[in-house]
Amino acid sequence: MSEGDFDLAIVGGGVNGCGIARDAAGRGLSVVLCEQGDLGGGTSSASTKLIHGGLRYLEFYEFRLVREALVEREVLLRAAPHIIWPMRFVLPYHSGLRPAWLIRLGLFLYDSLGGRRILPPTRAVDLRRDEVGRPLTGAYSRGFEYSDCWVDDSRLVVLNAVDASARGASINVRTRCVAADRGADGWRLTLEDTRDGSTRTVGARVLVNATGPWLEEFLTRSLRVNALEQVRLVKGSHIVTRRLFDHDKAYIFQNSDGRVVFAIPYERDFTLIGTTDVDYTGDPTDAAITEGEIDYLCSAVNGYFEQPVGRDAIVHTYSGVRPLFDNGSREAQAATRDYVLKLDDADDKAPLLNIFGGKITTYRRLAEAALQRLAPYFPAMSGPWTADASLPGGAFAVDGFGAEVARLRASSPALDEPFATRLIRAYGTGAHDFAAGARSLEDLGRCFGATLHEREVAYLMDREWARTARDVLWRRSKLGLHLTSDEAAALDEWMERRPVSMPAPAPAA
Repeated sequence: MSEGDFDLAIVGGGVNGCGIARDAAGRGLSVVLCEQGDLGGGTSSASTKLIHGGLRYLEFYEFRLVREALVEREVLLRAAPHIIWPMRFVLPYHSGLRPAWLIRLGLFLYDSLGGRRILPPTRAVDLRRDEVGRPLTGAYSRGFEYSDCWVDDSRLVVLNAVDASARGASINVRTRCVAADRGADGWRLTLEDTRDGSTRTVGARVLVNATGPWLEEFLTRSLRVNALEQVRLVKGSHIVTRRLFDHDKAYIFQNSDGRVVFAIPYERDFTLIGTTDVDYTGDPTDAAITEGEIDYLCSAVNGYFEQPVGRDAIVHTYSGVRPLFDNGSREAQAATRDYVLKLDDADDKAPLLNIFGGKITTYRRLAEAALQRLAPYFPAMSGPWTADASLPGGAFAVDGFGAEVARLRASSPALDEPFATRLIRAYGTGAHDFAAGARSLEDLGRCFGATLHEREVAYLMDREWARTARDVLWRRSKLGLHLTSDEAAALDEWMERRPVSMPAPAPAA
């Protein structure tokens, strides 16, 4: 194998691609990953930001998927207690929708299927007495409360990439695979830097297509093969409003069309509402919420909240396109969210693994399944290891978050409680790498707004591949909700001037 050759090449820097890169690098494989934009810049940063079993999937008899996801909730919670934390969900009941016995049965299964150990069980709620009933109309007197987890989705992607890199993987952002030539003994990939147009070539024994909603485009454009007919693109859109309630629990609302909509506390001052499920046929890059989707989400929550939610309450929207495996379902919401792996190695050709679908919750299991499929090509590869391994910054107990905040404040007297909490939420123990020893805010350098300082931005550029203000404000954090457009422009200008000191990408062959 030459200097520019790898065991595994992965195209796509979303949660699936980065999860596979991390797992493979930890098993001793040499790995190169390329992403045409920023890590998590597509579907993986446009989710409802939940680590959950998917209560509604029980209605579609997706028992294997739900069980696997429920088990993964606590695996991921232990691995990353800084970016993942428990959240209670309130389901108001009324007789016009699903019958109470069906809801009780579903919640019993939800509590039982996944071997729950850390999260508290389901309970009934008197909405006339409990604080969670106060924002609701008087039509709702009883409900149910159950557990799932919240996740900072785009940080989950980045932390997998950070760990993969630490284990030897070559992570290349803003790098497009423009051609992939297949031989009997492997692949030759032409990689183009999207910033300056320069190209280089690397080789790999196996290629993984983890391009998400760009799966078919990549097959036809770069691999020059016939597109698969098994991809179903489904768009999910969300709105972010000013904070609609004071407590820290979320709501799951049933709608008359059989779908559910979540209303979730978000970034301290806001409420996240979503999602929609509509078939999509355009360029995934152009996905955006429609007027009809805004009306749908507002109408859905207005059937429950006492104070109506109008367009004037909306401060932000986002949309993402999911590449689901087309199982023939008539309605988009019924299409399977399970992952499907298609291995093409016929006629002794170099292996190509195409990744369909999947949920953020099951990305780690998807990575394990992918490497199991590829094991015959790597007989010396070691076995699964990620189930018991922390993600970067997450090496502390699930109930130890408060202690980590206190430890950071003790080493950095300049940080008040909210500032230290934000840093531990984002970086966990990694916050000490750039914030430790700060006795005054001036020690952290220039402030761009909302407690974002030079030293943190430098860390994101040098350790997490951030290149633009948008990378920092909407994917490495959600501080874009708090900064003005002028502040964001000043951040962009500063980042353009500052050199980056990350390791260079893998050399050309």
